[in-house]
Amino acid sequence: MTDKPDQSSTVGYYNDRAEQFFSSTLRVDMTPIYERFLDGLAPGARILDAGCGSGRDARAFVDRGYAVTAFDASVELAKRASEHCGFAVDVRRFEDVNEVAQFDAIWCCASLLHVPLVDMPMVLSKLWTALKAGGCIYVSYKYGNGERLHDGRRFTDADEDTVRAWLGGMPELSRIEVWHTQDQRPDRTERWTNALAFRTGGPDKRLVTGGDDHFLPHLS
Repeated sequence: MTDKPDQSSTVGYYNDRAEQFFSSTLRVDMTPIYERFLDGLAPGARILDAGCGSGRDARAFVDRGYAVTAFDASVELAKRASEHCGFAVDVRRFEDVNEVAQFDAIWCCASLLHVPLVDMPMVLSKLWTALKAGGCIYVSYKYGNGERLHDGRRFTDADEDTVRAWLGGMPELSRIEVWHTQDQRPDRTERWTNALAFRTGGPDKRLVTGGDDHFLPHLS
């Protein structure tokens, strides 16, 4: 075992322990964060659950009337999430996200924390590209700094300054909100860094361009 296992070993961890992970995370109450994430989203808005794990959150969003696409790198977790959600969950990695302006919101709950530090800007850029104008992305990391190895998995931890640095360079960024929470699982004491980044809504439609768009009514 190396000091920094590659991503395949992390995926293997979840394949080997899929049932245990599914059971331990399925009933965690995420309602306060759901409400913050979904605030302002129109009914039927398109959500990408990137790294969906058990499918707990994807199912919650579907039950609230949103159109959800979900994926996970673990074959075994994607299989269980598909059964739980009632729709097919794709097997793919963050690096495979190539959509452009397809989603109104993107949810990355405790999933980006397995992305190597060197790849984080690229992965976040891909997700940002998949986000529509006016959309938002949610991310969460275990509180801390740098990379570490734990139980055969790679973790990239982040504090507020780190998350703001990663997201602050995204084009058409409107604002970033960062807050901390405690792990809701009864046997855990970890602290989490949560963030929402909002994309601007596109060109200002109030701009007067000339031609048939007469100036005086707008001025009035």
